[in-house]
Amino acid sequence: MTASTSAALAGFLLGLSLIVAIGAQNAFVLRQGLQGRHVLAVCLTCAGSDALLIGAGVGGFSTMIASIDWLDPLLRYGGAAFLAFYGLRSLRSAASGNSALAVRGDAEQSLVAALLTCLALTWLNPHVYLDTVVLIGSISRHYPGEETAFAAGAAGASFLFFFSLGYGARVLRPIFARRTAWRILDGLIALVMGSIAFNLVSNG
Repeated sequence: MTASTSAALAGFLLGLSLIVAIGAQNAFVLRQGLQGRHVLAVCLTCAGSDALLIGAGVGGFSTMIASIDWLDPLLRYGGAAFLAFYGLRSLRSAASGNSALAVRGDAEQSLVAALLTCLALTWLNPHVYLDTVVLIGSISRHYPGEETAFAAGAAGASFLFFFSLGYGARVLRPIFARRTAWRILDGLIALVMGSIAFNLVSNG
């Protein structure tokens, strides 16, 4: 195994381990995949955002971000506010049971609205900077001369995961043909969003 291959594999495994945990971004991609709405655009946006952040971290921006005092509270409280709003919306949907599975994408949510939500869930979450910029960026230093391969492996993990989640969700469509399943999913999404928002504020 060459040094580049070893670095790429290490980056891939690290990236995958950081992204598989259920979070706001993953929950949104799952929901879009189940409903068949703008799946390609959403997956590209999530994976592309990760790739940009990983590249920034490997390129040395992790040190610069750590030196900006006002950035952390801005991201922390701004992200918490957005996640709380999204979580309350999911909680209301779970309580009312009005969610329904659209076998085909419909016009209830525009492409622009879906992408804006996706971007907000990605870029307003401080944890994404800690994981993709700071952590991956710092670990890449252990592979001198192969940082690019390491970053490519980590970015590849994001593309594989998000496209598998978005397009693999269709396998679960028979289950989500029932409103009860949607209510449970909406409740879990609300719980995830609320817990992340609470942690962001309480750890400030």
